[in-house]
Amino acid sequence: MAKHKYIETPEAMWELFLKYVKWCKENPITREDYVGGAGKQVTRSYERPITISGFRAFGHKEGVTINHYFANTDNSYEQYRTICSRIEDEIRDAQITNGLLGLYNASITQRLNNLTERVDQTTQGEKVTEIKVNIIPPNDD
Repeated sequence: MAKHKYIETPEAMWELFLKYVKWCKENPITREDYVGGAGKQVTRSYERPITISGFRAFGHKEGVTINHYFANTDNSYEQYRTICSRIEDEIRDAQITNGLLGLYNASITQRLNNLTERVDQTTQGEKVTEIKVNIIPPNDD
């Protein structure tokens, strides 16, 4: 007998995601900042970023574990692959766009989305198995 799915259809998964996005917009993060030479205290609100981790946590708050849907555990969630890819693309697009606009920290956005350039300038791809150190004594001039 097939296991009961808490999110019964891919459409219901999309609706849960839209509910998460709406929750993010309606629940900004506030922070106390100090501005100007006198350090005047101001409260600023920042729109909550959408993230896959945030969506998972939101699912838990809603009583649903969504990890299995994205991981397609035991190929039991094959019909959800397309909607899960769409959700990941929506999240990635929002993060990259907001990073490009300077609304999010670009460095973090790059790392979250595997956009950082990785160049090995020291070993040319060779595995390091030993390190040799030359100790040069100071001149006794």
